[in-house]
Amino acid sequence: MHLILILGALLAAYLLGSIPTALWVGRRFYGLDVREHGSGNAGATNTFRVLGKKPGSFVLVVDALKGFVAAYVLPAWLVSQGAIAPEHEVYYRLACGVLAVVGHIYPVFAQFRGGKGVATILGMMLGVAPATVGVCLLIFLAVLLTSRYVSLSSMTAGVSFALLQLLPQFRPPQPFLIGVGFVLAALLVYTHRANIGRLRTGTESRVPMPWDKK
Repeated sequence: MHLILILGALLAAYLLGSIPTALWVGRRFYGLDVREHGSGNAGATNTFRVLGKKPGSFVLVVDALKGFVAAYVLPAWLVSQGAIAPEHEVYYRLACGVLAVVGHIYPVFAQFRGGKGVATILGMMLGVAPATVGVCLLIFLAVLLTSRYVSLSSMTAGVSFALLQLLPQFRPPQPFLIGVGFVLAALLVYTHRANIGRLRTGTESRVPMPWDKK
């Protein structure tokens, strides 16, 4: 019985991550596939770029919630059902969170063409290391305000998360979480490889700020 619950939670995590929020919002309310516009990515950043602030904000929140629910709520439910021991919960937080991220990048509901996983990784790590994520959000905003590049801000925040865990103030109780942080940082860089190319050639799109002159 416990094995069935565990496998069900793992499957639910992947399916939750596979919900193609940007794709469904674009098709339902705007009659278009966001993957055919802008950067061709089915994530929050491209939704902001193609559809605007309100749908972009909605997609950002939902995609982050996918990671948080998978990494925090599902393992807590397994503990409440007696399927796993409380001391093992952190392992299932990571497993469910990673599966949600994989689902977001390779969604079964969208021909395995999803987003880059930034918002879902954010939600996942909020369920695992909220204090470290808080600092990374500040780093993200600082880089975004100075560079106007969402891709650069996302990669910088992801790498910062991994490096911050090496400091005593942010070092996790389980040493293997440090390795997980570096794996997630590498995943973010990998999914942004096209953006890196555009950053190098100076063709990456910048995010306009409200105070910019029209």
